[in-house]
Amino acid sequence: MGRRQTGFTLIELLVVVAIIAILAAMMMPVYLEAKQASQRAGCQSNLAQIAKAFESYTSDYDGCYPYRPDMMDGATPAGESLWQGRFWRWALKKYVGYTPSYDAADPRGAKQSTHAWSSILRCPGDPTPGDVYDGTSYGYSAAFYHTPDQINAMKLPQLYTEPDQPMSVVKTGDVKYPTKKALVADWLSHTRDKSTWWTWGGARNYLLADGHVVYLDSKRIQPAVDGYPDINLTRNGVHGKDLY
Repeated sequence: MGRRQTGFTLIELLVVVAIIAILAAMMMPVYLEAKQASQRAGCQSNLAQIAKAFESYTSDYDGCYPYRPDMMDGATPAGESLWQGRFWRWALKKYVGYTPSYDAADPRGAKQSTHAWSSILRCPGDPTPGDVYDGTSYGYSAAFYHTPDQINAMKLPQLYTEPDQPMSVVKTGDVKYPTKKALVADWLSHTRDKSTWWTWGGARNYLLADGHVVYLDSKRIQPAVDGYPDINLTRNGVHGKDLY
């Protein structure tokens, strides 16, 4: 009597491999969804801490939101009118865990590492390098450093070039609908024609003026003065609503 074969045949091995591949394909969306949910939760936690930073700032500055262009220790970025949208962290540096970290080859301290900042400024799901957009994943709405009349008169290019009107003081008491007005949100890659603004699926985390954090689809955001959902230029600024 011949020996009994105990190993797998080639066909059996191929069947096993195929089953594993099918199971992996079935599990991958579940894994990605869980990963995105975890990143979203981490982002919401960051925004909740940023809310406390804004609350501390407005408490220390008589209810005023950050608006002055001297946030970088006297250095104003040339030609950068959307300074708070990208550089707002400098005004709040003592409230967001800023620790100076200087380049050893730069004794005057002109170069500061972006890694000196708290991790709350970076969304866990942000794929951009740490030095892009001034090292933060979050944008600060222009409505909180321009008057409602200015917002109604502004267009998208004026967020990038020198505006016709200077930045203005906005106070917490000026916000008429704090539960409907977005203060800070996940940063958006603004293209000039806005054609790609909502290609990421249409949802983002938003920190509202009342301190709450919400995850909303773009369909929940009011159209701005140019017809697109843009919290920077929603009609009537802090006197209006970003959320339906």
